[in-house]
Amino acid sequence: MRIRQLIDEDFVNYKKPSMFIGTSICDWKCCSEQGLDKSICQNSFLFETEVIDISVDEIFHRYINNPITRSVVIGGLEPMLQFEDIYRLLLYFRNRKCYDDFVIYTGYYRDEIYSQLLELSSLDNIIIKYGRFVPNQKSIMITCLEFI
Repeated sequence: MRIRQLIDEDFVNYKKPSMFIGTSICDWKCCSEQGLDKSICQNSFLFETEVIDISVDEIFHRYINNPITRSVVIGGLEPMLQFEDIYRLLLYFRNRKCYDDFVIYTGYYRDEIYSQLLELSSLDNIIIKYGRFVPNQKSIMITCLEFI
């Protein structure tokens, strides 16, 4: 899996202690549609970091062997542009009986990623925060099954 960031213990991005995975690509849709420079994005710094190749097995073992973390947060750039990687990671965890929360932050609206959401709906404890970043706008966070 190609990522730009992995934080083993994150206490900022979700209500539970989390492993944070920063994805490796973005189309800057949030900024370009609003005529904003991509530097306004809180994650723009990630684009300047090196891409890390890491196996889902290594991610899983780092997570499962950490007594603090209770969830996985995927964000950073745009996770839905790496949907196959994300889905493979989720299946890896679920196939190993780990049903902890997965939180996915995406800049897409639900109608733009509906087919991906349908795939995710077969899995438990998936939380999607979706929609474009708009400065000073309240975020929307929902559980995947609530909107299908």
